Amino acid sequence: MTDSPEAPAQKAIALSMIELVSGMVRALVDYPDEVTVQSASDQDGTVLLLKVAQADLGKVIGKQGRTARSMRTILGAASMKAQHRFSLDIQQGDKPVVEGSEA
Repeated sequence: MTDSPEAPAQKAIALSMIELVSGMVRALVDYPDEVTVQSASDQDGTVLLLKVAQADLGKVIGKQGRTARSMRTILGAASMKAQHRFSLDIQQGDKPVVEGSEA
């Protein structure tokens, strides 16, 4: 079977969102080479899994979670334009640190 015409478009949108989040986070952290963003399909949309160095975790989350909330707001605005739901989970190792809210 071949992919539906929507499948390549969805992959392109997911790659754009990964680049968006990755660019924002790399600008904030001290160790940009340790930033990884992966996408995983979810029943509601796509979850972006963000992993950063232990030393950079506080910078990504921010005071009272403001930085993470701001990134989710930007991701939500981009999701509306793409007409596909994306959420952001910030992880340390294999454990989620901040549960993502729907964007």
